Amino acid sequence: MNFGFSDDQRQLRKALREFTEAEIRPHVMEWDESQHFPVQVFRSLGELGVLGAVFPEDLGGSGYSYVDYAIVMEELARVDPSIALSVAAHVSLCTNHIYTAGTDEQKRRYIPKLASGEWIGSWSLTEPEAGSDAGQARASAVREGASPDSGCWVLNGIKTFTTNAHVADVGVVMAVTDRSASSHGISAFIIENGTPGYSFGKKENKLGMRCSPTGDVLLKNCRLPASQVCGKVGEGFVDSLRILDGGRISIAALAVGVAQGAYEAALVYSKQRKQFSRFISEFQSIQNKLADMATEIDAARLLTQRAAWLKDSGASVNKESSMAKLFASETAVRVSNEAVQIHGGYGFIKDYPVEKFFRDAKLCTIGEGTSEIQRLVIARQLLKSS
Repeated sequence: MNFGFSDDQRQLRKALREFTEAEIRPHVMEWDESQHFPVQVFRSLGELGVLGAVFPEDLGGSGYSYVDYAIVMEELARVDPSIALSVAAHVSLCTNHIYTAGTDEQKRRYIPKLASGEWIGSWSLTEPEAGSDAGQARASAVREGASPDSGCWVLNGIKTFTTNAHVADVGVVMAVTDRSASSHGISAFIIENGTPGYSFGKKENKLGMRCSPTGDVLLKNCRLPASQVCGKVGEGFVDSLRILDGGRISIAALAVGVAQGAYEAALVYSKQRKQFSRFISEFQSIQNKLADMATEIDAARLLTQRAAWLKDSGASVNKESSMAKLFASETAVRVSNEAVQIHGGYGFIKDYPVEKFFRDAKLCTIGEGTSEIQRLVIARQLLKSS
């Protein structure tokens, strides 16, 4: 296993860093305070190839490996984790679900538009009463017609915590099609914005990740032709678990970026701030914090790159992606906390970037499976293999 980066990957990182520094960093706090989603930046990321990251070129994608994609996510989150979160939902969840489970016709219809940034995507699994226990979803889809390939489906219910809900042109939505079949009774549907019966409810006012819109998707007698089922009827939840394996790599990389951004800000500040006539970077207590932060970030990055490398090799990454997501997300919380501490009182002020990293970091331990769920997934795999 080689964790060294190629020249192309180093160039990819350089290009993303130049873009984020020029096009995103000057607006981070403005977008955060106004909860503004920068659509044009998203379009530009499509032009750069970011939104088509892991999809083949014949579908308009960039043909990136998951190692490449992890680099992209880290660089975006290093400057603004909110943008990275919306990209993760668009690429790893919505577009990847269509690519993984969709028909050839669905892939040709949707992936080029999503990969280019012409369309923005969302993915709806969670419900108000079905969070970590997503298998207990209540939103329903009832078939009208004699066969699976004819007639239509009528969807009713509410999906919550949907990233990009209010800005998406198309969403992949899970609904129960056979309540007696448990996890094999949930199906995925592709729904375009503007479809009658498909609308949006409350937009959440969040602690962090504030320029990435999160909200409710409302289904009220939403009628869809059978052609909008994504994957086999009844296998939507099973497919979702596969989608989340890759999605957790993207969130792990996002968390590494959060930690890296917070660490860099703290390092710079420690070499500028004086106390007792000395730069605070000269104090051993600050040096210890910086050393621990840098070490944990490197460990999180290596776990993430291992999971990405295994994903690229075609191996199962259920355990490894959960390990990466667990460690990287909790590292982001610890590192951003220490970054605020190094800043002292200034770390509590919005003029300094660590305040935002501190708020954004916490979502990494919750979204796409809480830390508790990651430990459960890891333990199950360990016990299965013992």
